[in-house]
Amino acid sequence: MSRNRYSIGDTVVLRADLTRTASADRKCCIVGVLPAAEYGEPQYRVRFGAENFDRRIFEGDIDATETDLPARADDAAALVSGRPWLKPLSTKAAK
Repeated sequence: MSRNRYSIGDTVVLRADLTRTASADRKCCIVGVLPAAEYGEPQYRVRFGAENFDRRIFEGDIDATETDLPARADDAAALVSGRPWLKPLSTKAAK
């Protein structure tokens, strides 16, 4: 099972193909994360700005070269000052 790279609220750019030309607006917003497809590829529910309905896309439909990979909050928290964010308790429980 593969891990989702994108989450709800991320803006992604779709690849150009027969239905989406390079000159058309290919930016859309992820509004839902769906269960992985039968062969394990993550899929998302997206919405274009001018549309009032959602579309289902696979992660392979996203143009990774034009889409900025979002920085995860948990990754940034782990790197703050080189120390873990969770500190062990300094008190001891009585027996």
